Amino acid sequence: MTTTNDALSQLRALARKGVDWGARTGAVVRTGDGHRPASVLVLLGRLDGVPAQHDTPLVPADLDVLLVRRAATLRQHAGQVAFPGGRQDPEDSGPVAAALREAEEETGLDPSGVEVLGTLGPLPLPVSDHLVTPVLAWWARPTPVAVVDHGESAQVFRAPVADLVDPAHRRTATLTRGRRTYRGPAFLVGDNLVWGFTALVLTELLGALGWDEPWDQAQLVEVDA
Repeated sequence: MTTTNDALSQLRALARKGVDWGARTGAVVRTGDGHRPASVLVLLGRLDGVPAQHDTPLVPADLDVLLVRRAATLRQHAGQVAFPGGRQDPEDSGPVAAALREAEEETGLDPSGVEVLGTLGPLPLPVSDHLVTPVLAWWARPTPVAVVDHGESAQVFRAPVADLVDPAHRRTATLTRGRRTYRGPAFLVGDNLVWGFTALVLTELLGALGWDEPWDQAQLVEVDA
């Protein structure tokens, strides 16, 4: 049975090795010039008291990840579930500083309790023309989190990782635009559906860590951006 300490060691190793984006989702990664720099905080830690329902030897039962649901009034990615994060400001020293600042502004967490494990390769987000760097981190000293600005976020929550890998919670999201239909991974988390960029990152991370389980990709859920 994997322990939380085992998981932390695996995360540290992954931060050193990096992730081959697209290895599991087939995503095409283009990182040309012209994208605005942004970063997200992929923050994992010990569960905050919400028990995981899925029992798996691959993932500790007391491991979770911090997520936010964006406000429905936003112009881009409205109502979608995401990692805390955002655009890199001129005063930020880099992607780590931007991710920690945005996470504090969105959730109220104390950055001093976060152990940054490393940055992963940047991924383009064409819809908003951002080049997003995931910052992998461990919540060494968790602090209370909640919505800080209701104009930006509707919900802040911690999702048990064991429940994310549960095949019963996996879906393939479909988004139709004109004659084209786009497909990508998705996760059911309570009343929320995680899809798009965040689901892609989660899928690649879980696969790279060896935590994912086989699931039925024919189970579809239609989304509307």
